[in-house]
Amino acid sequence: MIAVQSSHTQRLQSLYGWMLLGPALILLTLFAFLPALHTLQASLMTRSTARRPSVFAGLDNYASLTADPVFWQVLGNNLLYAAVTIPVSMILALGMALWANAKLPARGFVRCAYFTPTMLPMIAAANLWLFFYTPGLGLLDRFTALFGMASTNWLGQPETALWAIMAVTVWKEAGFFMIFYLAALQTLPPDLRDAARIEGASRWTYTRRVVLPLLMPTTIFILINALINSVKLIDHLFILTKGGPNNASKLALYWVWEMAFAYLDTPAAAVMTVLLLVSLALIAAIKFRWLDRRTHYQ
Repeated sequence: MIAVQSSHTQRLQSLYGWMLLGPALILLTLFAFLPALHTLQASLMTRSTARRPSVFAGLDNYASLTADPVFWQVLGNNLLYAAVTIPVSMILALGMALWANAKLPARGFVRCAYFTPTMLPMIAAANLWLFFYTPGLGLLDRFTALFGMASTNWLGQPETALWAIMAVTVWKEAGFFMIFYLAALQTLPPDLRDAARIEGASRWTYTRRVVLPLLMPTTIFILINALINSVKLIDHLFILTKGGPNNASKLALYWVWEMAFAYLDTPAAAVMTVLLLVSLALIAAIKFRWLDRRTHYQ
């Protein structure tokens, strides 16, 4: 009798668990798993036309894409973009959070000023910076003209186009990441600061030895979000450069859109999407297997 009741209780608990997982599992299946499988299937098929239906091509699409020099240029652009924007945005966000968390006059105004770029729509922010970068008329050229410098086409030169996009990204994301750091700082026990003062620790020592390790879970969370953001930028490119000049500022997701909707090359777009998904999956695996073990959770 006891064994029967125990089995019945286990079934009820299992059913209850599946009921809790059900909504999230359904949404993930409809909007994540099935589209990913469909994309994988499309990456293995040839390009279809009105007279010629698509057939199985295997890994030929992958070989064709990796043989395209634009692929390596876009990959290099995205790696450089991520290598610059992620650490700069995170360092600025941490510095702003430490300042905004201090006992300053008009502290609420400072926090609002830091967060204002994040509240702007992506298209509005890109148009704002388009005014800054306009040769001869933009704010940057007006400022540099005061020092006798010549006009610069920031978005029209291969040497400066991608860096101009990076500046917009850092300006837009640093305030967003600052909110997470600020929330984490406000959860730190004030007893730790008092104990550090009693021990004679300087502010830098307290920040490096106490604050930063305790902020590590927040840092990992921000890092993952920044990595995802680094491969999904498309709005700013539409307004500012459209991937030019000569693909100098073209990033992965914009190239996927271009292949799928401008060139109607669905297999190539699917291949690039699969490669992006695999890259993000590897990053997530490294995060869960390596970084989590080195992260201190309170």
